[in-house]
Amino acid sequence: MKALLLHADRDFDPQAALSPNRTGLTEDLGLELLFRSMAQGDEFVLETVRAVVLASLVEPEEIRYRQQVLTDCAEHPTAVRELYDLVGKILAAERKIWGGLLDDYAEGLLHRSVAVLELLSESLKKVRQITDRQAGQFRSVGFTGLFATLSRDLDDDFFKALDGHLKLLAFSDGVSMTAVLGDANESPSYLLLEPRPGTWRRFVASRIGDVRTVNTTPNQAPRTRSSTLSPALALMSLIAQSGRKQESSTEEDRAKALSDLRGRGISPVAISLAQAADDILAFLRNLRFELAFYVGCLNLGGQLAALKQPTCIPEPLPAGDRGLSGKGLYDVCLSLSMKAWIVPNDFDADGKSLVMITGANKGGKSTFLRSVGQAQLMMQAGMFVAARAYRASACDGLFTHFKREEDVSMRSGRLDEELARMSEIVDAARPGGMLLANESFASTNEREGSEIARQIVRALTESGVRVLYVTHLYDLTHSFFVQNLDSALFLRAERENDARRTFKVVEAEPLPTSYGEDLYRQIFEKGRRPMAAGQ
Repeated sequence: MKALLLHADRDFDPQAALSPNRTGLTEDLGLELLFRSMAQGDEFVLETVRAVVLASLVEPEEIRYRQQVLTDCAEHPTAVRELYDLVGKILAAERKIWGGLLDDYAEGLLHRSVAVLELLSESLKKVRQITDRQAGQFRSVGFTGLFATLSRDLDDDFFKALDGHLKLLAFSDGVSMTAVLGDANESPSYLLLEPRPGTWRRFVASRIGDVRTVNTTPNQAPRTRSSTLSPALALMSLIAQSGRKQESSTEEDRAKALSDLRGRGISPVAISLAQAADDILAFLRNLRFELAFYVGCLNLGGQLAALKQPTCIPEPLPAGDRGLSGKGLYDVCLSLSMKAWIVPNDFDADGKSLVMITGANKGGKSTFLRSVGQAQLMMQAGMFVAARAYRASACDGLFTHFKREEDVSMRSGRLDEELARMSEIVDAARPGGMLLANESFASTNEREGSEIARQIVRALTESGVRVLYVTHLYDLTHSFFVQNLDSALFLRAERENDARRTFKVVEAEPLPTSYGEDLYRQIFEKGRRPMAAGQ
């Protein structure tokens, strides 16, 4: 069985989905707060959303598949949480089952497997009850397929057969098996028989003819006709043979020999039983993992609703469409950290391969850039987006290049570090990718920084990578603006005449100032004492 709530045709593989640039994305976009808000203290949900959100889907059909599942979850949150909690309790109970302290491996394996399957038998009946109760209310392909699978594979016949097998495997009437005698009366094979209660005489009589033996005496031709030996006599012969080899054997040795014979007989059944239990547990683990992602989405949606922040199901487009636009887009992590409503932005960058964002210091440029990156990741994870509306092409690789603190070890300067990170991005970027650059190469003078950035931006956009660039480098932005490129969009952080920031970005040409004097006045013209060095 497969859950198939994250993919239509396969289980989610956390290891294969690891993004090489996940650390940079998490730090630059402030995603750790997003993940912890989704988890709400559940460490399993935390690890799940980290893996799923950073493993972006590229095909719009795959994104829409998850969106449909998420819509079902939003309409029936109680049922989803109930199923998630139940599966979690089942797996927690299974981890407490020990194999026992039996010396024989097969005995221990059988004992644990029976205990696990007894637990699963009762627990899966509860899963089936949820399925029967909710199946008709869910409409997504993911959930209808899951419920259909559970109804088919966990039907009454399954539970009846499982309970019957577990009753037999308790071996309340002892273990019966056949053994074939080989060279030196050693048995090369054993076969466990279905227990049949009754007297010892009836038991022996009912098994006459079950076991065939052949004469394996050295230098003597084999008999043309084989004779039969009852399982009991076959085992007694083997035990006697063991006694002849070790005449000084104690009762403990004989008991150990008998236990060894018993273990050989039940070993194949124990292994098969363990595999059956492992298959069911693997399904439950995967189901819990995939449900955990949607539980995280429900947690996040509830928090944003409490803050009266809007969310929407975005429209994913193929990479070749070059779509990118939003209405009421906001920085979800900033809203969660401040626990407040955040100023949203509208923008339309459809068909644009370059978006340059300039304007006043502390005007909301970086916040806007983060909001685009967060929305893109959330959309490509199959989630809702922090906006009233959002439509975008699914990018094949999202990269961030934000300014970092200077290397305290002084092994390299800030420009060296920026160039090294950009080199890694350029090597990994592919057509259809997206780069979010925030104040890149501002660590050097404007002429050098502008020329470095200009060459990199031109090379990336010409190779099919979309670039959103926040910068104060006027020489850089002006050089692209005067070209009147149809593929470029220029946004600017608004500033009122009285120097107030609206935290809105609007379409406008770049200006040769970032209004740094506004910050100077704000700090020094309100009677504040200038800070001394080191304060």
